Amino acid sequence: MDLNRRAKRVGLTAIAFALLLRLYDAGVFRWAAEQLTAPDTAAFLLFLETGRREREAEGFDFSFLPESAAPAFAAQTLPETDSESAPETEPPTSSERDAVSVYYACSLRPDLDKLLSLPLTLDLSGEAPTVLILHTHTTESYTKAGEDYVEVSDYRTLDENYNMLSIGAEVARRLEAGGVTAIQDRSLHDYPSYNGSYSDARKSIRKYLAEYPTIRLVLDLHRDAADTPSGQLRTLASTGAGDCAQLMLVMGSSASGRKHPDWEQNLSLALKLQAVLERNDPGITRSTVLRAQRFNQDLSPGCLLVEVGAAGNTHAEALRAADALAEGILSLAAENSP
Repeated sequence: MDLNRRAKRVGLTAIAFALLLRLYDAGVFRWAAEQLTAPDTAAFLLFLETGRREREAEGFDFSFLPESAAPAFAAQTLPETDSESAPETEPPTSSERDAVSVYYACSLRPDLDKLLSLPLTLDLSGEAPTVLILHTHTTESYTKAGEDYVEVSDYRTLDENYNMLSIGAEVARRLEAGGVTAIQDRSLHDYPSYNGSYSDARKSIRKYLAEYPTIRLVLDLHRDAADTPSGQLRTLASTGAGDCAQLMLVMGSSASGRKHPDWEQNLSLALKLQAVLERNDPGITRSTVLRAQRFNQDLSPGCLLVEVGAAGNTHAEALRAADALAEGILSLAAENSP
């Protein structure tokens, strides 16, 4: 009997070993390691383990919860057109190409020259709203520099004079001064429930797009956050207005497998805006980040997520960055209006 048991164990061990070899040859273990070490997975696991809600975890798109994922993982590409029907495009200038940089936080590697060459019509004219400003993480705030307000947690406040609502209001004010009608959604999408913020913001965007079909540009304004040896990340650029927080465009894609047919058009817009911002104020931007999540940018081909500084910046530095962002949008619209 013992001999039979040993024979069975040896046989089962041999079968298991053969299966492991087959899985190894198929690359299953390599794939699993890549998934477990991916930035988004690490951020999500950090959030589950510690409840930490800084930028590392906020980059994870919790809006997947009420949605069903697409069955296939495939990169979306721009449609091919014949030479007779293709729109005329101009190659990007060397200054444009030199001004943009992209950090890839997903598997996609789009052709940046092609995206910069795509035609752009950005009509922000008219009395009806053409720009929607909102804040998925509305309560985000900055490092205090003598201001007196109550924080609901570190670098978060319900005080509208110091959270992201104040940054959006400044962008709207500068756009209005430049002749562009902007509307700001003042909902607290991340309070009292943080985890449903992207889903809640999605409802707001859909409501405004249905109510105002004239909207051409949707700006989701955040502030970044990351621990550094000296404290919270502080991004700085030198402008004519003084020390200024940097701007960072965070763009979604179809890499997660969810439907996002216009992600390349959105990225094209972001790159062109980055080029204009750098031309106006060299050093004002950080690298544009391309991620696998959609960040609700699938709702319109003119959706941008913009990080206005970081938690280590002061509110005054963020306000100067908001002004620079608005000026960049006005410049881009002026150069690409019909």
